[in-house]
Amino acid sequence: MLSYDVVEWGQPLERIERQTPVPIGAEVLLKLKYCGVCHSDAHIRDGYFELGGGKRLLMSERGMEPPVTLGHEPLGTVVAAGPDAGDVPIGQDRLVYPWIGCGTCMRCGEGMDQYCMGPQMIGIQRRGGYADHLIVPHARYLVDCAGIDPLWAAILSCSGLSSYAAVSKLGPIPVAEWIAVIGAGGLGLSAVGMLRALGHERIVVVDIDGDKLATAERAGAAATLNTRAGDPELDLKKITRQALFGAVDFVGATETAQLAISCLRKGGRLVLVGLFGGEISLSIAGAILRAITVQGSHLGSLEELKTVIALARAGQITPIPIEKRSFSDLNRTLDQLKSGSVTGRVVIAM
Repeated sequence: MLSYDVVEWGQPLERIERQTPVPIGAEVLLKLKYCGVCHSDAHIRDGYFELGGGKRLLMSERGMEPPVTLGHEPLGTVVAAGPDAGDVPIGQDRLVYPWIGCGTCMRCGEGMDQYCMGPQMIGIQRRGGYADHLIVPHARYLVDCAGIDPLWAAILSCSGLSSYAAVSKLGPIPVAEWIAVIGAGGLGLSAVGMLRALGHERIVVVDIDGDKLATAERAGAAATLNTRAGDPELDLKKITRQALFGAVDFVGATETAQLAISCLRKGGRLVLVGLFGGEISLSIAGAILRAITVQGSHLGSLEELKTVIALARAGQITPIPIEKRSFSDLNRTLDQLKSGSVTGRVVIAM
């Protein structure tokens, strides 16, 4: 089999050939067709996430040691299964739920694998989808996405799922309230679609790129704000009539989070998703007196992914811009994601 691996942190992925794995136990083997390329993999390739204050989360602290195969948005054909796998859809295409836990802890028992403290996530602790074959530990992590463009389906396991889980944390949103989506990349554009699928229209998208903001308008944003022009806080408050109900920050920088907090109305909510890096100072008394909520949102559950697939199949959400590229374009794509020059998402075809 062929894969593109991190052999040394901070260096380009390298083309590796190794023996195609044979599934054992309850494992399932897929011959991959597509794998979405996520911005977080640009950070992972560097070997760390910035935590702010000069601190870093090293990939070695997440159980990763080179060589590692990244890629957590795989879709492929089931070609083989271990002797304990049971009834497996051999010959059929399946989307992979990648956020796998240990399978034995309380979180996994609740169906919240993404919160497991002993994770076995595909493309993180386990070999991922930047390869032509992939071992999945159990068939329950395979999701039928028939009826959906497979290029789009591939990215629903991360950008679709993460955006759905994030906007869901805002709770019921009264139709007259404003929601800010900060960042018009793949996740931000997905969030606009998710909010509209949930019946919400008063969405303002915030970014620094005019082309991405124009794409957000076409996706259904009621307003956009380019923070490189004017006074971002004053302008956002003007758009939302000084009453921002909630914000979802898909950038996750000090400046973007602080902007959202400054503009929230009393009782407002900020959901943090992006991993750009940084830290914020928060007045404890101010948070209490304004009754605001700041919450992180990391990935989503298997059941939430099935909900996203159902929304896509029913036509309640529509595809964001997707560019198909060849396997050999992985490093170029990660470089462009790191520089912020990709609109929508890129999917690698094997």
